[in-house]
Amino acid sequence: MKTILIILSILALIILVFIFLFKNKKVKVILGTLVILIVMFISGYLCIPIFKDINYGLDLQGGFEVLYEIEPLNNEELTYNMVYNTYKAILKRVDILGVNEPEIAIEDENRIRIALAGIKNEDEARDVISSTATLSFRDANDNLLMTADVLGGTVKVAQDQYGRPAVSLPIKDKDKFYEVTNKVKDMSNNVIVIWLDYDETKDSYYKEKDKCGSLSNSRCLSAARVDSAFSSDVIIQGNFTTEEIKSLVELINSGSLPTKLNEISSRTVEATYGEESLSKTLIAGVIGLVLVFLILIILYHYSGLIASCALSLYTMATFLVFYLINGTLTLPGIAAMLLGIGMAVDASVISFERIKDQLKIGKTLPEAVQLGNKESLSSIIDANVTTIIVAIILFIFGQSSVKGFATLLIISILLTILILVFLSKYVVSLFAKSKVFNNNPNLFIGLSKKKIIPAKEIRIPFKKIDFAKRRKVLLPIILLVIVIGTIYTLVSGFNFAVDFTGGTSITVNTTEKITLDNYTIEKEDITKDSRTLVISEKLDKDEIKGLTNYLEKEYNVKSDIFVVSDLVKKELIKNAVIALLIAIIGIIIYVSFRFKFNYAISGIIALAHDVLMTIIFFGIFKIEINSIFIAAILTIIGYSINDTIVTFDMIRKNYNKEVSPDKLEEIVNNSVRLTLFRSIITTVTTIMPVICLIIFGAVEIINFNIALLVGFICGLFSSIFISNNLWLILEIRKIEKPKKENKKEEVEELRIKGINC
Repeated sequence: MKTILIILSILALIILVFIFLFKNKKVKVILGTLVILIVMFISGYLCIPIFKDINYGLDLQGGFEVLYEIEPLNNEELTYNMVYNTYKAILKRVDILGVNEPEIAIEDENRIRIALAGIKNEDEARDVISSTATLSFRDANDNLLMTADVLGGTVKVAQDQYGRPAVSLPIKDKDKFYEVTNKVKDMSNNVIVIWLDYDETKDSYYKEKDKCGSLSNSRCLSAARVDSAFSSDVIIQGNFTTEEIKSLVELINSGSLPTKLNEISSRTVEATYGEESLSKTLIAGVIGLVLVFLILIILYHYSGLIASCALSLYTMATFLVFYLINGTLTLPGIAAMLLGIGMAVDASVISFERIKDQLKIGKTLPEAVQLGNKESLSSIIDANVTTIIVAIILFIFGQSSVKGFATLLIISILLTILILVFLSKYVVSLFAKSKVFNNNPNLFIGLSKKKIIPAKEIRIPFKKIDFAKRRKVLLPIILLVIVIGTIYTLVSGFNFAVDFTGGTSITVNTTEKITLDNYTIEKEDITKDSRTLVISEKLDKDEIKGLTNYLEKEYNVKSDIFVVSDLVKKELIKNAVIALLIAIIGIIIYVSFRFKFNYAISGIIALAHDVLMTIIFFGIFKIEINSIFIAAILTIIGYSINDTIVTFDMIRKNYNKEVSPDKLEEIVNNSVRLTLFRSIITTVTTIMPVICLIIFGAVEIINFNIALLVGFICGLFSSIFISNNLWLILEIRKIEKPKKENKKEEVEELRIKGINC
């Protein structure tokens, strides 16, 4: 059904092009409008089934995520092959669990992150994953004789001498095996004990020998008496059932490795908790999208309808591409999707405003559309490229849900360029060329005839506002606010989440008071419909299970338990700093290449303002800062430079090198005035979905969206009052500097001639 509807959408767009081959103008517009509405309806309808078929992360359907650090079994150096083989082993082990689309990734060269969304038996999954299925051969006193290195080939199901199910272990290093068995045969207790994941703190042959050979009760698999040295294959035999033997063979084949896994972080989300988050976020997304449609249609009338259709198609295409690449959708991913919608609107708004500018100076509608689309292209491309630089950096340095956020943001930006820049513009030009709207530009793009005046140049709006004149007062005030705010937040401290402090965070879907008798609650936060408790202890799997059962039994609540070790928090902070630095360097290089270095420096200082103001806001109001906050900061950087570049593009267009400082002020003022309405509308349409997520969405990403809201508003302010004035200051100094140098050279030359002697 979905495939048929997608094909119909593509056919409808093709039909739209052929409709405009008809000679009758009104028929073109009527049929074209009908096709637009059909495409809009089909795209919107398709979003629902595609959305339901996408793989959801554990924050949307429950499950658990665990981060392991890989260590060699012996005092060896950890190699890439060991890590990669462990990764492959875990892949096979997860296959045994039958989990749909698990996420397993190598991080920082010595760690493996595993996210199993929708897992029903968490205890079984934890046991299978954390059990590295590492075999070791020990004597009766538990001294290590050999590791799994001696094995080679595939472990197989076999039978012992009595016809009972057993395991056949192929021996690779026969010399080593002969040497060990020759040594054991002369011992007083001449047995070789085969262990599965031997634990020095718990396991002992003398404790386990009565249970040895019972896989369900002991990790002691077999204890074979050695009477003579040998080098042939080994049989593990015991009181195993057929099912136990099959499971044991699968585990050994997937994990006979000289490594062990140490759990350093975990997160457990109950299924009903995740489903509730999904429902809330979906409702918030639909409301936000409908509001954006209404704003576009109210402002730009028929062109707004075309843009809304393109947005509907864009939304469907984003979900479809994410589905086709087998991506896993998380709460931050949905936030990236809605953010992408706001940025996609930006492409339409820039084009429509440039078209209006051309209409105002008396161009015909077809001419205005052609020129407006052409003039807006460079601004749109530059703005989106800077954002995609940030998204790529997020993808490289991000982990878990942050990586999913970056992936969806990259997809959104690419589809914005394809659908909102090229396809939407082409459709708008088709309707403009029909000539039906020539005498009614208000119906076509929301511009009344009263505003159209025959002139040679575009009339500048907001002339009474002088954006450049007050820079000597405004910039010091902004600097003072940042300094005071920074000092206050550093002295009072930040409200860091468990990601940055280490320990365990327990979020429950209630605002009622929760008591934990066995733990000391370090911090407690209450949001609109949940309560988060933070304890300093790093809970293990048994403690997590016990706590989950306690909360459900005593308070009838569902929980999201997140465990973070000190090691993880240090890596998180390091990666965040690196990501921010690389993002800034990448933007400086690109903006310097496309514009000039003065533009890049001005833009980066403005970005620093946006970031610092967001951080100060969180510090003053003690809003919790977690790992996804880093993604929010990088998104703010990408979006704010997007806003700034549009104004820079206008400055570059109006700039004349042979100008005085006064003329430079006029250029800056006019450039800001010409892009002001676009900046406001773009920010409003972008923050609309963000506000909907704050009001209606899941509690897990409220702080993320608050950061975006504050950052986007600061970005609007900085693009109007800061970045352009900083560029103006640098450019004025650049103009005046050569004059001073020339004057100095002239004075020296006069002295040489002896006039002043």
